[in-house]
Amino acid sequence: MNNTLFLTIFSLSGFNETMNHRVYIFFLALLCYCVILLVNISLILIIIFDQNLHEPMYIFLCNLCINGLYGTAGFYPKFLYDLLSSSHVISYAGCLLQVFVIYSYATTDFSILVLMAYDRYVAICRPLEYHSVMTKHRVAVLVFFSWLVPLSCEVMVIVLTSTLELCGSHIEKLYCENWSVVKLACTSTITNNIVGFIVIFFYLGHDVFIVCTYVQLVKSSLKSTEGRKKFMQTCVPHLLCLFNVSAALLFDLMYSRYGSKSVSQSLKNFMAIQFLTIPPVINPIVYGLKLTKVRNRIISLCVKKKQVKVSS
Repeated sequence: MNNTLFLTIFSLSGFNETMNHRVYIFFLALLCYCVILLVNISLILIIIFDQNLHEPMYIFLCNLCINGLYGTAGFYPKFLYDLLSSSHVISYAGCLLQVFVIYSYATTDFSILVLMAYDRYVAICRPLEYHSVMTKHRVAVLVFFSWLVPLSCEVMVIVLTSTLELCGSHIEKLYCENWSVVKLACTSTITNNIVGFIVIFFYLGHDVFIVCTYVQLVKSSLKSTEGRKKFMQTCVPHLLCLFNVSAALLFDLMYSRYGSKSVSQSLKNFMAIQFLTIPPVINPIVYGLKLTKVRNRIISLCVKKKQVKVSS
């Protein structure tokens, strides 16, 4: 008999360490989520309504912000609710949905960062060909596949996980994570392991591609003052975003599989939510401050508001 027929909920034991400070954590998490919503929605609206920002780099940045809103929506509402609740459980279907949203968010982040690296490579290394290469049609196709491929990968992972017979319902995290569910299986998980490692190495390949691209960018940008200026304005924040996402995700994935049980639950909780907290806040702020056109647009909006207040 398939045990998943009887398994309707999972318990999330990661909240056990938060009970003494849950009110403070709740308000801190609520503040963080409000900041995420504010900075990402603001940047999305600025890019949408400013015709001067309808360029490939800013279109990719807009998608990065949309993805940040999508991923955090799969974590924060449930997390905030659980902090105020005495029981920390999630339904079987809700668990699989949360796994899908959170990890498709993470993989889509990598896909969009690859597009941004490619865009900067063409802009700096092949400036005369930029407009012929990065056409509206090509940009639309690239954006479409940057969402389609990660979503398809995660659908495959979730389908495989949903077929497992589970013998437990205890997850030692603040949210549902695929490997934590797979570990509860009574039956063989070889197929899940193989597919999981294929997906991990596929997206590590994204990292390698970006690093190789930036090696070329550094070589090219050193040749001219204009190239160095472009590199500092658009590539440095990109590298910061990439390092942040890669380090947080790699730790979370590797620790889930091979981590020591001697590590405190508080540290595990922090590292598990890092990629859901720092990148969605830092990405729009870093790009908003570093990209000249975005920064100038924000400054002009602030100046207009001040003038309206003074005149009134």
